[in-house]
Amino acid sequence: MALEIQIAPGSKTPLYKQLLHQFENLIRSGALSTGELLPSMNDLSAATGISKETVKKTYGLLREKGLIVPKQGKGFYVADLSEDARPHVLVLFDKLSIYKQILYNSFAERLGDQAELTIQTHNQNLDLFEYYLDTCLDQFDWYVITPHFPLDEASQERAVKLISRIPNPKLIMLDRLQPGYPGNFGAVYQDFENDIYYGLTQGLDRRRETSALKVVTLPKSLYGSSIRKGVERFCTEHAVPVEYLTGVPEQVSRGETYLILNSQLDSGLVGLARRIQEQGLRIGTDVRIISYNEFDMNELILGGLTTVSADFRQMGRLAADMILEKHLTKVHCDFRMTRRNTF
Repeated sequence: MALEIQIAPGSKTPLYKQLLHQFENLIRSGALSTGELLPSMNDLSAATGISKETVKKTYGLLREKGLIVPKQGKGFYVADLSEDARPHVLVLFDKLSIYKQILYNSFAERLGDQAELTIQTHNQNLDLFEYYLDTCLDQFDWYVITPHFPLDEASQERAVKLISRIPNPKLIMLDRLQPGYPGNFGAVYQDFENDIYYGLTQGLDRRRETSALKVVTLPKSLYGSSIRKGVERFCTEHAVPVEYLTGVPEQVSRGETYLILNSQLDSGLVGLARRIQEQGLRIGTDVRIISYNEFDMNELILGGLTTVSADFRQMGRLAADMILEKHLTKVHCDFRMTRRNTF
């Protein structure tokens, strides 16, 4: 057949990737059928104006992906893909934190060998996210993304526009439901404002022992303002004085409860624990600590660190089930307080 290969020399996408993606599309779509002979490297080089070395690199990558097979003295043929009908899944996380690792492990374990996974991180950078879409779109059967991007209006509008490039039937959002994004896509998400409100209500039995709630957070916290709204609603309704801090206070008083919104293993938690002990107070009785987000080490930290957290294992399992069952839905992930020694 006559191949329709289009090359854009001025594109930011390297020539070999342009060629690679087009051949992948032709093979996976069936436009190039099993056993069909590909053009020789010389013929394809002449037809496209691409160097033979670039064509050779492309064919090598197609062979590594199992999409083509060589036959001695004859050239490359389209491979039989019927033996590996597993869906190809691109996981685009914002970053690989402890919690994303828990989520991913649960997701991968649930899928087992029934899918082929590729994972990338966009670091909450829209330019990088766009790059991955430019280079990977139409190469996967599913796109699992965490849409955590700057919250200013321009960035959010751009995020919606970029995400809309992914067909809804192939899209699963995790951890956050992108505001203003319509369609029948899948999602397993947190509701940062309401989750923290209901999570704190699970500790109401200790309200009378709390003289004040001190919230320690970093100024760069992406969802700090949303979480703060939920905290303020809880404190207003239950008459709990609240104060917001960006670091450990010089003086810690008996009866205070601290909610740590940044990482459990950072200097904020360590500094707070030291300050409490330096003043001869006991953690969990004199001064209480609640940390945001759960992982296994919390069972050991400070004799057992109390947390309020989304269930990241559930998040991963539910996303995997959507792929296995080919049924998309939108699910608010469970969020709970896990009580331990520090509260």
